[in-house]
Amino acid sequence: MAIPTAIHDKKYISLATCRKNGTAVRTPIWFAESDNKLVFMTRNDSWKYKRIRNNPRVKVALCNMKGKITGPDFAGNARVLPPNEWDRAKQAIHRKYWLARLPFWSKKNEYLEIEITG
Repeated sequence: MAIPTAIHDKKYISLATCRKNGTAVRTPIWFAESDNKLVFMTRNDSWKYKRIRNNPRVKVALCNMKGKITGPDFAGNARVLPPNEWDRAKQAIHRKYWLARLPFWSKKNEYLEIEITG
């Protein structure tokens, strides 16, 4: 499925990942579009990363910088990208957010992608 026009070219999305008990946890994230998928960066020791490893089903919604939802939810599947696919995601994020280019980011950062399914 294509990236919804409501999300296209926006700055933030709210990523909802599920705990093992099914409770959704929302986090505002930076994202970029690459190959008709959403890509983002997070630390491999973050809770959202761990929740995605346990359950790849996610929801995304448009939000503001503080995480206030401003649009509808869209279902998707997330996956951790293998290191050989990081350059594509990194370039997409760097094109969109100049701050992401600064060298203070953690060495624990990894790239993930979300394919919108509905």
